Amino acid sequence: MIKTDQTLDAKGLACPMPIVRTKKAIGELQPGQVLEIQATDKGSTADLKAWSERTGNQYLGTIEEAGVLKHYLRKASGEDEKPETSHPHIAQNEDLEKKLGVANVTLLDVREEAEFMFNHIPGAVSIPLGELENRLTELTKEDEIYVICRTGSRSDFAAQKLAQNGFTKVWNVVPGICKWNGPTEKIL
Repeated sequence: MIKTDQTLDAKGLACPMPIVRTKKAIGELQPGQVLEIQATDKGSTADLKAWSERTGNQYLGTIEEAGVLKHYLRKASGEDEKPETSHPHIAQNEDLEKKLGVANVTLLDVREEAEFMFNHIPGAVSIPLGELENRLTELTKEDEIYVICRTGSRSDFAAQKLAQNGFTKVWNVVPGICKWNGPTEKIL
């Protein structure tokens, strides 16, 4: 059994709420203390790993028990803590709609596979956030890449990861699929 200092119940919450609640809970801990986050959102694993990396907190791992993901994070000490950043280039849903179908433009959907299958923008490339680092070669660095998720949170992490890996024409699309009014399709 892993010793924790606090447990956060994020079961039943979808992105970005597990991260929002984690930020608040980790702020209440002392450096070095461990937070257990209990979640049911499959995307929470990639989200919490990316958020931890971005903020300097240590992602310790995840254990799944009876459909509940138990994530473990150690709060950073003062010298390890990083100010939280956001990707500087943002596109609104309306901006993306104008770019669809244009040559050398890629729409990257970083939601989980099931989310993508039930509802996505036609022509989008599906690479879940948790797989992005291992699948960067599937993208072309010279293309304009518009990154989308449900709310703009996961896509922000992904846009930062792409920029760190030499992609220079990257935009985070907000508010994302949850407010998308254009055409969508499903794979079923």
